[in-house]
Amino acid sequence: ADKLPRIFNVNWFRKDKDGKWLWPGYGDNMRVLKWIFERVSGEVESVETPIGFMPKEGAIDISGLNIPDSQMKEVFAINSEEWKAECELITEHFAKFTGHLPSELSKECEVLKSKL
Repeated sequence: ADKLPRIFNVNWFRKDKDGKWLWPGYGDNMRVLKWIFERVSGEVESVETPIGFMPKEGAIDISGLNIPDSQMKEVFAINSEEWKAECELITEHFAKFTGHLPSELSKECEVLKSKL
C-alpha cells in the first residue's frame, strides 16, 4: 500500500456567495502543492473529514496574502448538499462506461455519499 499513488482533490475555482474567487490562484497554488508534498512525505498532519483528509487549520502558508480567517474557513468548508449533487453527477458519468470501469470506483462513490 505504501507504493500506491496519493490522490488529492483541489478545487481552485470555488467562489463565495458574491461570486468572488475564494483562493487567489496562480502562483499561490504552490502553497497548496507545498502542503501536499509535505503531507506525502509525512512532515505535516491532516484532519479526517467525510471527503477525505484535509489540512489542519493554519497548515497552508498564507503569509503575505490578504485572506481573512473567515475566507480560509470557507475554503475548507464542506457543503454536504453540494457534494451529494457532485456524487450524482459522478454516478451519471460512470453509467456511460458500464462494464469498463472497476466496480471499486462506484463503491467509493457510494461510500462517500454515506459519509455525507
